[in-house]
Amino acid sequence: MIIYTNEGNPFGLKLLLLVKFAGKEAVLKKVNLNDPAINAVKQLPILELDSGKQLFSTDAAARFLFPKEGNTDLRNQWLEWSTILLAPALAHNMGVGHRADPNALPLLNFLVKKLDDRLQESPFLAGEKITSADLSVWSLLAPDGTLKNAQNIDNLINWYRKIKTMKEVEEILKIQPLNELSFGSLKDSNKFGGLHHIVLPHIDDQSSILAETNRITETISNEEFEIAKDSFIFVDKPETKEPRTVLPKKNERNVLITSALPYVNNVPHLGNIIGCVLSADIFARYSRLCGYNTLYICGTDEYGTATENKALAENLTPKEICDKYFELHNAIYRWFGIGFDYFGRTTTKEQTEVVQNAFEEINRAGFIQRESVEQLLCQKCDRFLADRFVEGTCPHPGCGYEDARGDQCDKCGKLVNATELIRPRCKVCNTTPVIKLSEQLFLDLPKIEPKLHDWVEISDVGWTHNAKVITRSWLKEGLKPRCITRDLKWGIPVPLKGFESKVFYVWFDAPYGYVSITKRYTKEYLQWWQPNNDVKVELFQFMAKDNVPFHSVMFPASLLAIDKGHTLVSHIMATEYLNYEDGKFSKSRGIGVFGNDAQDTGIPADIWRFYLACARPEGQDSSFSWNDLGARNNSDLLNNLGNFVNRAAVFCEKNFNSQIPQMNLTNEEIQLLALVNREIKGYVHSLEKARLRDGIRHILSVSRHGNQYMQSQQPWVLIKGTDDQKSRAATIIGICCNLSATLGALLFPYMPNTARTIFDQLNVKQWHIEPDSPVQRMILRPGHKIGKPAPLFAKIEQTRIDELKKKFGGVQTSENNSIQKSEKTKMQFTTIAEAEEAIKIQGDKVRTLKTNKVEKAVWQPEVDILLELKKQLAVMQQSQVSNGIAPQSKPSTTDKPSVSADKVKELEEKIAKQGEKVRELKAAGDASVWKPEVEILLAFKKELSTLTGVPEPATGKSKKKK
Repeated sequence: MIIYTNEGNPFGLKLLLLVKFAGKEAVLKKVNLNDPAINAVKQLPILELDSGKQLFSTDAAARFLFPKEGNTDLRNQWLEWSTILLAPALAHNMGVGHRADPNALPLLNFLVKKLDDRLQESPFLAGEKITSADLSVWSLLAPDGTLKNAQNIDNLINWYRKIKTMKEVEEILKIQPLNELSFGSLKDSNKFGGLHHIVLPHIDDQSSILAETNRITETISNEEFEIAKDSFIFVDKPETKEPRTVLPKKNERNVLITSALPYVNNVPHLGNIIGCVLSADIFARYSRLCGYNTLYICGTDEYGTATENKALAENLTPKEICDKYFELHNAIYRWFGIGFDYFGRTTTKEQTEVVQNAFEEINRAGFIQRESVEQLLCQKCDRFLADRFVEGTCPHPGCGYEDARGDQCDKCGKLVNATELIRPRCKVCNTTPVIKLSEQLFLDLPKIEPKLHDWVEISDVGWTHNAKVITRSWLKEGLKPRCITRDLKWGIPVPLKGFESKVFYVWFDAPYGYVSITKRYTKEYLQWWQPNNDVKVELFQFMAKDNVPFHSVMFPASLLAIDKGHTLVSHIMATEYLNYEDGKFSKSRGIGVFGNDAQDTGIPADIWRFYLACARPEGQDSSFSWNDLGARNNSDLLNNLGNFVNRAAVFCEKNFNSQIPQMNLTNEEIQLLALVNREIKGYVHSLEKARLRDGIRHILSVSRHGNQYMQSQQPWVLIKGTDDQKSRAATIIGICCNLSATLGALLFPYMPNTARTIFDQLNVKQWHIEPDSPVQRMILRPGHKIGKPAPLFAKIEQTRIDELKKKFGGVQTSENNSIQKSEKTKMQFTTIAEAEEAIKIQGDKVRTLKTNKVEKAVWQPEVDILLELKKQLAVMQQSQVSNGIAPQSKPSTTDKPSVSADKVKELEEKIAKQGEKVRELKAAGDASVWKPEVEILLAFKKELSTLTGVPEPATGKSKKKK
């Protein structure tokens, strides 16, 4: 047998123990999820039997290795209990950073107490003898710190030590030491990200744990109970109005929020939107909800070669491209409800002033150096090629991506110098550039590095894990001077003698867009970017991980070089990548939903916002799924949250004349409020760290608690009973309507329009939550008149989901390409003329695709088809030559071909064109592309030789004699 596990996985220890106690032998192989041996199901650990069958469930492995042991039913119950309840609770409780869960400890204490109670009854979990259930639970408790500071669990401690000293366990621990075990390893143990994706039992609706859900109130402490009881009072707060221009305030929390400036030259897809502007918007709305003094700034990044490329492709000027796509971006973000305080652009006089002034200050401080550098010059285009105008094969070991850009490889994510590209080519004309010297300006990063390093050490506490890893990796490798100028026209001119014809490289220019856009917003912009010592500003920046180095290294380094007290980023919130179904978004291939597509689906913007927040790739890459969107709308929103709010409001309308009735709280209501307080506290804890997915989890937990409470109390029955029962029904509905108002507030950052609808239906104004005291207040007091209730959400039918999935699934797949290629290349041509016509049509198709700048994944299969057709033509021509027949485009009408001057001239022109083509392809260096073209060239030459009777010129090669 073979055990496949990743490093430190407690479930891997469980399999080792099970195999050892079963008296079997197994080879331990430590792997990761990409190992081919586990490629079928990306989940660890795995027990592979001698037959080759793989068991992915450790409980199934236990039942296989121990088919009959002790009380089998009791053993199976404890196995299931340990996997479904104990393991997730431990994973949540032992989490650190963004995985820390403040609600886990009470539940874990409850579960540990249950273990101790059981072990007071018998020496082992399933009876008098040790079973696989004991081994399962013990392996989960083994990681260091699990039972730390636990009290009054002597039975559990004794049981733990008894198992630890067993001979079999000691032998296994030599292989897998306890100090190497970690619940953090579970996030890398399966494609779902470990056990942290499992909602804690008290908010889960799975049937297997309903019994424990009903007992969760037993975990409420006396302190939680008293806080819930005392907090449910009405506090009348004066309405506050936001100032017209938001400026930092003394003795207040001032939050400045930016999201990575989207490139103006494309249409943002859903991954772009959630990675930057939507995540920042949700956080900004939360920040305002808490009463923080908040400013959210963003805009389009408009300079650089990406814009020039797009202008060439669309036959427009760069300025026209910027104007066109700025309006497109602006319209998309408005539809999604992104609430910028100001959305600007980088092609403004303010941007020019800010960037040029910053450069001059950095230069005066001695952090600019000059250097003549090798750059790629396209002789055909007669210009130096900026990074985005050159492509080639990635030079980094182990990558070899053929379409790496001159500044970065999209496959491995590493930065690239254009001159290091293998087989570089001009993106405009596809010819091979030459290397020439050009004098450029560099930011002296090594000189700034010590100060930058010290700043990172104290500042990255609030950064996401990937931002920390990426930044520290850069610093560990050591920084190098970074070029900040380019030989371009479209950009901010360099204000230095001798460099007037150059512009600033976009990585240096763009981050200052945050400053210049703030300057467009207010003349007092320096209050945000160079605040006084008595005013503190926290800068939150949202981005995808590929933008991290520019915000954690480059931009801070330039500000530190200026050394004038600029606001530096305190929180970098970097996401991983959002994929589309099982692939990537591709505009050219029609795959995925882009910003301007979402509004055409008929699905409201709030549903998109909610789902994208649910799918936000916070710890690892995630995928957009139409089926998941439909399920979350129909289950989480329609059946859970929407159902609860609507039931409460409708019951209030019909039975209490739309007025909030008097509420007389019993222990059941206070326990409910205590559980809701946990969720509000968890919500605040999550949103403070911009863990948006966890925030949604807590919102849905509030409505689940409310639904379970209403369902168990059955006010529709009580309202028909005695006066006491009617009073009881009144209390229930009053509580539920107040929970609905809380849900509206908590939901506002994610779904602002839906939240406003809830406020309208409850006839209440939006209220601020209290981050320092996150508890359920009485928002709607008795006598308050609510509005007209109506359903909040509509069901999305599966037929509609299927339609949308098909619509945005793309026009081509690799399978379709293979079929298409097979069909086209198997065509049987009766004449050379037919083959030539097919080649002409296919060639036109390839040229059109390349002219339109579509992805290589689209045009490459068409090129393959073209090459296959040309090979067929060459074979036909060679066959005719071998048979003594002059190649011809039409069937011969005579036995002897006639020599035509026009035909000779035609062949000579074909040979000249084909020769030029071969030379260009050989310069690019890909033999698989140019060799078929050489065959065609030789066929043309043979045809001419046969037609004219003149032998082909010698090639200079001779065959070796045998």
